Amino acid sequence: MSALPEYVPPAVWTWTKESGGRFASINRPISGPTHEKALPVGRHPLQLYSLATPNGVKVTVMLEELLALGHRGAEYDAWLIRIGDGDQFGSGFVDINPNSKIPALVDRSGATPVRVFESGAILLYLAEKFGALVPTDPAKRAECLSWLFWQMGSAPYLGGGFGHFYAYAPSKMEYPIDRFAMEVKRQLDVLDKRLADSAYIAGDAYTIADIAIFPWYGGLVNGWLYDAAEFLSVHEYRHVRRWADTIGARPAVQRGRMVNRTFGEPSTQLHERHDASDFTTRTQDKVATEK
Repeated sequence: MSALPEYVPPAVWTWTKESGGRFASINRPISGPTHEKALPVGRHPLQLYSLATPNGVKVTVMLEELLALGHRGAEYDAWLIRIGDGDQFGSGFVDINPNSKIPALVDRSGATPVRVFESGAILLYLAEKFGALVPTDPAKRAECLSWLFWQMGSAPYLGGGFGHFYAYAPSKMEYPIDRFAMEVKRQLDVLDKRLADSAYIAGDAYTIADIAIFPWYGGLVNGWLYDAAEFLSVHEYRHVRRWADTIGARPAVQRGRMVNRTFGEPSTQLHERHDASDFTTRTQDKVATEK
């Protein structure tokens, strides 16, 4: 098999064509809105605009966990943002997240609405607002936040790196797949060694660190991401798998994974969430029978 011709970068990069791959139609080198579109607003204090990617799932799981703990102020409306259709470039969405990425949250419980974007920032904002799922002891809090930010820094290697080149790039290339597979396996090893000595990521209690890490690395070892479990030999990381099974069994996690979901079995998809009853009455299998 002959080697591909070497790419020689030009002196100045210019955007002359789409980048290729599954998400080529929404990739561009500039920010800002592409069209005018106001966002809907529901009746609850918290308005979430999202999609059930790993980053989106973090926030819906967090909100469902808060509700399970009895925090009624955590009631929320979850509106679907179809990133494949470019909804994230609508003017209303850009107003609450100038980076045009899901998830984005607006807290309308006070006199002035508060916007929060970036999934880790949303988790921390909600944890502090409701005094839940983040430790108050300084040492335990530092451990929790260290792992939260570890996830935020590691995810680009798993998602934009490994996930892109393994699953979404227009052609398979050995070098980037090997490079990012090596890093993802190193990250799994970091987690496995941590979880060999700890029930949860930050210690003996379930926290926002678990909520942040589970949709990515729990999803990876459970075979939900990129169909790469065999390729990455995830069976080797038995402590991560034990932890992922524990987190995945939580009812709030199961509900959170359904919200803003547009793939999988219709019974697992709840495109929008406006009430707790929606999980039994408004999933896509139920909605389809109404048409």
